[in-house]
Amino acid sequence: MNWTLEVVIVPVSDVDRAKAFYADQLGFAVDHDTVVGDDARIVQLTPPGSGCSIVIGKGAVPEMPPGSLKGLQLVVPDLHKARAQLVERGVEVSEIQVLGENPRPMPDPLDNVGFVFFTDPDGNAWAVQQISERA
Repeated sequence: MNWTLEVVIVPVSDVDRAKAFYADQLGFAVDHDTVVGDDARIVQLTPPGSGCSIVIGKGAVPEMPPGSLKGLQLVVPDLHKARAQLVERGVEVSEIQVLGENPRPMPDPLDNVGFVFFTDPDGNAWAVQQISERA
């Protein structure tokens, strides 16, 4: 039996600002933006090619302090290209960092160990890791 992670709640203070960041700057697809009532709204967004979405909202999502989510990680096949895309879209992103060493030779020296980091407008922290091919 497969157990798939399909949704992660990301706590934000301003739903419209967060939606614009994730959709316009990161390029996530807006799956839906649903108003559930006067005080409830759910916005689901999915990174390109991902089987897992994020949900931002108010009222109908668990209460967590905005910016308290740390360690979310995206994986890309080309970290240089991904970083350039983030910079082009106005995202403040770190330089490429190599964390650790590969236990065996990889097709690209950044595979598994190459990362960049950024935060959303509330301070939720993201990492982007390069894996160009899976073993």
